[in-house]
Amino acid sequence: MIQRTGLWPVLFLCAGFFSAAQAREPLVLQPAISIVIDDMGKRLPNGQRVLALPGPVACAFLPHARHTGELARGAHAAGKEVLLHLPMDSVDGRPLDAGAVTLDMTEQQFVTTVLDDLASVPYAVGINNHMGSLLTRHPGHMLWLMRVMQRQAPLLFVDSRTTVQTVAQRVALENGVPSVERKVFLDNEADADAIAYQFERLLKLAGTEGTALAIGHPYPQTLALLEQQLPLLKQRGIRLVTVSELIEIQQQGEHTWQASWSPSHRDARNWKPLP
Repeated sequence: MIQRTGLWPVLFLCAGFFSAAQAREPLVLQPAISIVIDDMGKRLPNGQRVLALPGPVACAFLPHARHTGELARGAHAAGKEVLLHLPMDSVDGRPLDAGAVTLDMTEQQFVTTVLDDLASVPYAVGINNHMGSLLTRHPGHMLWLMRVMQRQAPLLFVDSRTTVQTVAQRVALENGVPSVERKVFLDNEADADAIAYQFERLLKLAGTEGTALAIGHPYPQTLALLEQQLPLLKQRGIRLVTVSELIEIQQQGEHTWQASWSPSHRDARNWKPLP
């Protein structure tokens, strides 16, 4: 008979200790960012330049714009997510693009317009608001939108946050629509230095909060910066991911960050000069 020693209990205890310690160790992954380029579809050369950007930069297309169909199909072929950039009422009554939804619409008019807009943007996987500082503060109209999106699921929603009074993301989440909010506007000021500053803010936010989403436009200055900086993200320890993946990361809560500073998304420098 083999004599048992007191060593095995000790080994089992040690193994249990290390397993428990490993189980408690937080899963820390690289910070992740998503970038959405708005106002796509109006100008072909700038749009083609966006499609050539490295990585899964999302493209938000205005419905019924001249080049929306062609560029949206090109974006999909290039592995980029396509969004409907849905025009919405603004507080100052600024003229609206084709396919806009407005406060004075009936629910049926609203629904018909959104469905028609979605049909005009091939391969759309979601919606974000174009302007909308008036409409996104109205929960009833946002509920109409989320009901349309539920019926067309799977669709995601990006709250562009053109007003601090927006309820759009809250209504989306309450109704089971995957959603994320914009944290940074890259080109609120269409100046190369200002855009570079906002890009660094985006990376810093991702580093402190784990994830961050930025919105930009197909301006030459914005595209020049992205062409230069996107290839450098990997060596800076940052992942560029699709909007869908960013939402999944946030839902899973897979990042643990020891953030000592978390900038407010209400920072005045962060607001887009759209109503």
